Amino acid sequence: MARRLVDPPYLAFPLHMDGAAPALASRSRHIRGQIEQVLFTLPGERVFRPEFGAGVKALVFEPNDTPLWQITRRRLLASLADALQGEVDPKSLEVDVSGDDATLTISIAYTLAAIGHRESQTFTL
Repeated sequence: MARRLVDPPYLAFPLHMDGAAPALASRSRHIRGQIEQVLFTLPGERVFRPEFGAGVKALVFEPNDTPLWQITRRRLLASLADALQGEVDPKSLEVDVSGDDATLTISIAYTLAAIGHRESQTFTL
């Protein structure tokens, strides 16, 4: 299967085998995996990158209100800009955090640096 330069093959996350070779992912799927890693990794969890991660899972027991959303938004912008460096135009990152009852919704929009394509991802906790 021929791949175009704008959609190079990436190793799938989590790493698994597809027959005799490692499974591959598209650029879009790869970036979504990177975003998931940032969202669900607690700061200090990675030994050699203690500043990596936003620790969104820890928000489950916090009050679901506007001040928390603003702090989470700032933390996510900084963490994602660092983690997606080279893949995503950092000036194009937009993070929206909102909540309703017991649900926290995080919407992330960005522009791919190499091809200028706009994408968005939504995560609900």
